[in-house]
Amino acid sequence: MEIQEEKIYTIPFWLLCTSNFLFAASFSMIIPELPDYLAAMGGSEYIGYIIALFTLTAGLSRPFSGKLTDHIGRVPVMAFGSIVCFICGGIYPMVHTVQAFLFLRFIHGMSTGTKPTATAAYVADIIPESRRGEAQGTLGIFTATGMSIGPSIGSGLANTIGLQAMFYVSSLFALASILILFRLEETLPKSMKSKFSWSLFKINWDDVFEPKIAPVFLIMLLMAFSSGVVVTLLPDTTKLVGWHNKGLYFTIYTIASIFVRFFFSKSSDKHGRIPILIISCGFLIVAMFLLSFPPTALSLIASAILFGISWGFSTPTLAAWTTDLAHKNHMGRAMATMYIALEMGIGIGAFLSGFLYKGLSQMIPLPFFISGLLATIALVVLLTFRKNWTRNGI
Repeated sequence: MEIQEEKIYTIPFWLLCTSNFLFAASFSMIIPELPDYLAAMGGSEYIGYIIALFTLTAGLSRPFSGKLTDHIGRVPVMAFGSIVCFICGGIYPMVHTVQAFLFLRFIHGMSTGTKPTATAAYVADIIPESRRGEAQGTLGIFTATGMSIGPSIGSGLANTIGLQAMFYVSSLFALASILILFRLEETLPKSMKSKFSWSLFKINWDDVFEPKIAPVFLIMLLMAFSSGVVVTLLPDTTKLVGWHNKGLYFTIYTIASIFVRFFFSKSSDKHGRIPILIISCGFLIVAMFLLSFPPTALSLIASAILFGISWGFSTPTLAAWTTDLAHKNHMGRAMATMYIALEMGIGIGAFLSGFLYKGLSQMIPLPFFISGLLATIALVVLLTFRKNWTRNGI
């Protein structure tokens, strides 16, 4: 008798995907325009802080979001993240000083510090273990599409009807993301639920780091550095080759990422997490070293495609590997740990690239070269510990 494959593409899953699309478009929409927005206030030397502060707060939020996800539920934590995006999007037009802008970026980071953690835990609740890589890949298509469309919409709005309109549209996207969440049923079992209490905000080291997913943490940290560099420097790098839409690189790499997720979403379920991550590191290394040379339109396009392929493979694979290794009662904490590594990598990459750059175009290649070196270290680590990690995971 043939065993019927478990269904994963349910209405709650599609609602979650749609909410993620809107959320991703909301916060990514404004990114390409923020360097010029900050520079107009006289804060050119703080460009590296745009992403660094955002990811710092996201990282600081992770232990809290992981604990709350495991105690009060997945849906409330997801809603909180979208609410932060909604409020911050409406406040940006009112900010006219460097200090206020940087503070708002710090607050805005709580959005990505909370919603993705609870979202990943929700997916782990509703998807069978044998198809988690596929589900994460499909969810990633919606997230990546939002992140692709967002910058292009943002730059288009800024160039046609102004920055204020761009910020308000960003806020509306977040609002729509919130409304969809009200249709989702909570998946945290009642036996595990706790009433909201301020004591839940008391964090111990056990709430910050889930040791079972240490391999995921290390690989994510080494690879995520490149994302911080890309988000910080690409808007100015594209100017050097005459691209007027500063979101074009992001659009290209996201399309490449979507392509991989669409056609290869089951790859890590079939072939294992580590072999797919090895392939991902290879693409990332080439993408970063391409950018370590003086840019041309062709090199930017090639890098964007390779960068997108790399993250198209690695993002769902790392998320699925996390759920493989984590204890089911600590899924929120495990996801938070994975995202802490992501935010640390992005934040350090953004801060260091901004520190080295300081508006000097000749300094642009160096942070990309460092990114390539760190991706190479990740590849060496995977190859070295491949057998041991495969015995203890997938």
